[in-house]
Amino acid sequence: MRRAVVASVSGLPRQFWWLWTSTLINRLGAFVATFLALYLTVERGYSASYAGLVGALYGLGGVVSSVVAGIATDRLGRRPTMLVAQLATAASVALLGFLTDPVAIAAVACVVGMASNGSRPAVQAMMADIVAPEDRVRAFALNYWALNMGFAISSALAGLLAQYGYLLLFLGEATLVLACAVVVFVKLPESRPAVTEESTAEESVRRVSMLTVLRDGRFMTVVGLNLLLALLFQQAYVSLPVTMGLAGFTSSDFGLVIATNGVLIVLLQIPVTRFIEHRSPAALLIGSALLTGYGFGLTAFAGSVALYAVAVAVWTLGEIINSPTQMGLVVRLSPTHGRGRYQGMYSLSWSVASLAAPLLGGAVIDRYGPDALWAASAVIGTVAALGYALLLRRMNAERGTERDAEAVVREAERGAGQDAEAVVRDAEPAPVTDSTGPAPVTDSTGPASVTGAAGAVPRTDSVA
Repeated sequence: MRRAVVASVSGLPRQFWWLWTSTLINRLGAFVATFLALYLTVERGYSASYAGLVGALYGLGGVVSSVVAGIATDRLGRRPTMLVAQLATAASVALLGFLTDPVAIAAVACVVGMASNGSRPAVQAMMADIVAPEDRVRAFALNYWALNMGFAISSALAGLLAQYGYLLLFLGEATLVLACAVVVFVKLPESRPAVTEESTAEESVRRVSMLTVLRDGRFMTVVGLNLLLALLFQQAYVSLPVTMGLAGFTSSDFGLVIATNGVLIVLLQIPVTRFIEHRSPAALLIGSALLTGYGFGLTAFAGSVALYAVAVAVWTLGEIINSPTQMGLVVRLSPTHGRGRYQGMYSLSWSVASLAAPLLGGAVIDRYGPDALWAASAVIGTVAALGYALLLRRMNAERGTERDAEAVVREAERGAGQDAEAVVRDAEPAPVTDSTGPAPVTDSTGPASVTGAAGAVPRTDSVA
């Protein structure tokens, strides 16, 4: 384990570790989103329907900011986008803690959702900028580990702070987000790639816009497949507690079950990443989709806390494998000067899933029952696995075709160079052996020299 940890953290640039630190600090303060529904129903006395509406508006804010922040990341830069998003998050979260009017709470909750989600495309784009391609899977895995470590600590800390008043949650999150902004401002320089003459010429022909992203069939396929899996992952926080409640389990039972997810990610993310780092992305994404789908599908057969925990362990392993591998694929498909927009569209799939999953899960459970939802989850995981298999097989075929074309071009250039040398040799005059006698007529006009020159030129033309 010690060797795995050392190998996982070595060789990454210092700027990455400051970015990683800012991510951890930011996640340590993720109090409000976790306890917002409880705050509205218990502390403020609003109905569950109103709490659901506020949660939906929070998710809607994230949907909007995914696109806006992606564009800002490319136009303004990674660092300015992060700073604006973090300062806006701190201000809006602190304001939300003092509001009592239901309309004002709903409006500011939407702003909080926009601001808190706004730094995600910039963080991911900066990470792709500063980390070498061969280390990106490892870097994304370490960042994901920091997210889950911070969430686990913040959940426990928020429960303690809530005993002394929910206002401490809002002010505590605002303070930690400001600390994150300070780290970004002091330690993280801008990483957006400089625009060179070559890149300017290229983008003048094909400018990267949101329409460009939408027309990128391979990338949008990845976004669609990630949306399917994200809809499954969101069921863990919506439909799983409902299912356990209908089966007679308590909230503490659910707490134990869902804690399996966080504990396994903290314990296994680094060693599993060492295992998968240089393996085929196709096999990893297909396997992770199947583990996710069938893990949630196992929930239909769970009848005890232990069996629920087993189901969670299965889809958690799929999550551990999928997250860094998928992020590596997203960066691979993103053009350098369009990473912000591409990352924004990828983040949009998660925001849409967080908005749609509660509605879809609740509707299926109400109409068909929990077992139908978990059976459908297994089907969705299978569909996603097939989608990854087809997509990556097509990408590998295209890459093989490109390699073959490059080999043909190199061979043509090599052949053309050799034939050009032959033409030069044939065109050189023959050495004169008799300095006093007239040169034979056949040396300059005979068929041999004509045949030699004419035989060389067609070969050059045919190869070119």
